[in-house]
Amino acid sequence: MSYFGTDGIRGKFGELPITPDFILKLGYVTGQVLIENRSNATRKPSVVIGKDTRLSGYVIEGALQAGFNAAGVDVHMLGPLPTPAIAHLTRSFNADAGVVISASHNPYYDNGIKLFSGDGKKLTDEMQNAINEKLDAIMSADPADAATPMMPIDDPAKLGKNHRINDAKGRYIEFCKGSFPYQYDLNHLKIVVDCANGAGYSVAPRVLRELGATVIAINNTPDGININSDCGSTHPEGLQKAVLAHNADVGIALDGDGDRIVMVDDLGHLVDGDGILYVLATQGKQLAKGVAGTLMSNMGLELALQAKGIEFARAKVGDRYVMHELEAKGWILGGEPSGHILCLDKSRTGDAIIAGLQVLAVMQEQDRALSALIEDFTVLPQKLVNVRLAKMQDPFANPELVAAFDKARTKLEGRGRLLIRQSGTEPMIRVMVESDDEIECDVMANELADQIKAHLG
Repeated sequence: MSYFGTDGIRGKFGELPITPDFILKLGYVTGQVLIENRSNATRKPSVVIGKDTRLSGYVIEGALQAGFNAAGVDVHMLGPLPTPAIAHLTRSFNADAGVVISASHNPYYDNGIKLFSGDGKKLTDEMQNAINEKLDAIMSADPADAATPMMPIDDPAKLGKNHRINDAKGRYIEFCKGSFPYQYDLNHLKIVVDCANGAGYSVAPRVLRELGATVIAINNTPDGININSDCGSTHPEGLQKAVLAHNADVGIALDGDGDRIVMVDDLGHLVDGDGILYVLATQGKQLAKGVAGTLMSNMGLELALQAKGIEFARAKVGDRYVMHELEAKGWILGGEPSGHILCLDKSRTGDAIIAGLQVLAVMQEQDRALSALIEDFTVLPQKLVNVRLAKMQDPFANPELVAAFDKARTKLEGRGRLLIRQSGTEPMIRVMVESDDEIECDVMANELADQIKAHLG
């Protein structure tokens, strides 16, 4: 079986696969794969491990560390940091892999593991498959067979060591600041930043303050269980109110692990990932050569880019697929409406802080408010309804649902879109309807969602 979803391994803590026993084995077999694939046989492999602010991260961190050490891999512990920070520091430390302990925008009781290759990108399919094969073997081993240890230690002298990295936060802060044009500063801007009580709670406000901004930080007091709780990029209503209450110039909301961003303009209007891509692609001194979006990207973005002569391509949902599309076409800008934004001239992975800084740089360059930069961008009405199931089922295996989907697509033809998608991280079906009629959007999406719930539970 495959333990990996679209964004690593994820689930409820305490239930397979997110249990201490499984995570210990995951660290061990990943260490074995790193040893088998090392280019220098005399050099002990090393990994960096970072996490978000979930309480369960302490347990998972310890289990991973022990598994890697048992396999003979050195571990550098970074502590709570955004996912893109771990990707950056993996390269900075010349490590063989990076590990993030996070369930991103999910509630606190979920957690997960994301793996980066040594170059700071998502793990290759080949490496992931090799880890999965070893996991299958170790999980199917008979625990009663004491003569064959599941995690054999060939030589205790070759065990890995642990190192606590005390300056990891400062390194990442300087990396982020280095992505902002040196000729500008943020001295005249008041910015509200919603840290989602997550991994960016400390670094995001510091980056903005050190570039000169007056910063009002909200949801920046994590307690282990308040991560993403009615805050952050998935719940931006509080940020919108705070921007207006503080008469701020702009608002920035991160998600729990700091790789997603949505923004709020000076009028309190939400600017999602599509809006951010529009600003970065069309409002700077140079137009983007091309932009990669996903199946979820609003048709309005596609039309707006076409009007500027900018190519647009849709990838499957997931930032790794956006990355593949960008690399295939030689472009540098892409992302998702949810706020995964890739600026490959600044970072090798989606980074909320760096993406936000690039929007602020355009505001400085043009001397215009975000509301002015976005005023010509028109999106088609879109309705997204998430249908949570007791367990994941394929809606396209149900003939009655397929017939309902076909009928809806026929009705929308030429003026909208329908997308039915299974979540890769939760037992959830996502129903997205796009139409030139806002009421039709809302009614159709909810009707289809109700039918899915009725048939699949």
